[in-house]
Amino acid sequence: MGAARVTGRPRLLAIRAGALFDGVSETLMAEPVLVADGARIVAVGPAIVPPAGAEIVDLPGATLLPGLIDTHVHLAFDASADPVTALAGRTDDDVVRAMADAGRAAVRGGVTTVRDLGDRGYLSLGLRGAAGLPAIVAAGPPITTPRGHCHFLGGGTAPAPGALRAAVRERADHGVDVIKVMASGGTMTPGTRQETAQFTAGQLRGIVEEAHRLGRPVTAHAHGTAAIRAALDAGVDGMEHVSFWSADGVDDPGDLVERIAGSRVTVGLTAGVVPVPGAEPPAAVLMRMPRIVANTRRMREAGAHLALGTDAGIGPPKPHDVLRSAVAQTAAIGLSLPAALRLATSTAAAVCGLAAGKGRLAPGFDADILAVDGDPLTDPAALHRIRAVFLRGDRVTLA
Repeated sequence: MGAARVTGRPRLLAIRAGALFDGVSETLMAEPVLVADGARIVAVGPAIVPPAGAEIVDLPGATLLPGLIDTHVHLAFDASADPVTALAGRTDDDVVRAMADAGRAAVRGGVTTVRDLGDRGYLSLGLRGAAGLPAIVAAGPPITTPRGHCHFLGGGTAPAPGALRAAVRERADHGVDVIKVMASGGTMTPGTRQETAQFTAGQLRGIVEEAHRLGRPVTAHAHGTAAIRAALDAGVDGMEHVSFWSADGVDDPGDLVERIAGSRVTVGLTAGVVPVPGAEPPAAVLMRMPRIVANTRRMREAGAHLALGTDAGIGPPKPHDVLRSAVAQTAAIGLSLPAALRLATSTAAAVCGLAAGKGRLAPGFDADILAVDGDPLTDPAALHRIRAVFLRGDRVTLA
């Protein structure tokens, strides 16, 4: 794929379009004009006169919306049939180049901010702020047991209180934005199982306490019911997947639905696949999916705080711009398109700690802008008809 190049332009930019979704509203603004001064939006409205000297971009019939924000990606995984082996065969320099390619692919697909929840050796931290790449919220290597899920990323840690707290301090010293912990096993790591908890609630609590002392939130990869319960007991800020996976199916969550809803822990929905011939989901996933969807719907109906992430990079059905597909697929749990788009914009910004500057098209916010043909509040396919992407005020070359 071609590089996502950024074009030079005057400092003032005025975009005129057919409609605008601001990241929070239920309806579109008609005939908007958006003015950006450098990387920041300074005005949005239907009757704004572009300032003198501004570069004017006319996008008739297009809808402007905030650049999409994916709360769960892995830039180090290349969305190949075997991303773990591909990663193992690369030098760090090769990995950085591949991660940059993944980031540019995300931007071309309208994803202007990502939360990377597991890289190798803190490599994603060096890409933060790079020109032409999405804004990156980085976790570095996830904390896991010595041979636990994704140990090959470098986060294997003895499950002793001192070692776990030291692992948190190491990540803070490197400058990570969020602490990721593998509370359960996962399918990408032989020898671990999704239904099996890797840490006790007490061990996880030590991680949370140290992370909070250092000003970092904690999100836990948690598939199995025991891991979900332990993560809740430990006071984590977020949980990823929350599938209630069991050895032979999917558990009934029991009291955990109400506990999750009452805790305000953020539940990271894992959505978004594109059809790829020969790369269908494993039978074990397909068999469980109806129950997983039903349990997720129960959490939504109970009032759980939801986020939208994709796990981008872990296989061919999950390329790094798959968030566009995830928005429509949340209909399975009863979300309307406006609600799903909020999850992918303003809500995602808050989950990533970026609510003051991203996820909305409003004065004072970053000029991360996606322009699509059609109305994305009524037609999810509109997100695939990309007219333009602006990254911090610069127009991205899509070809």
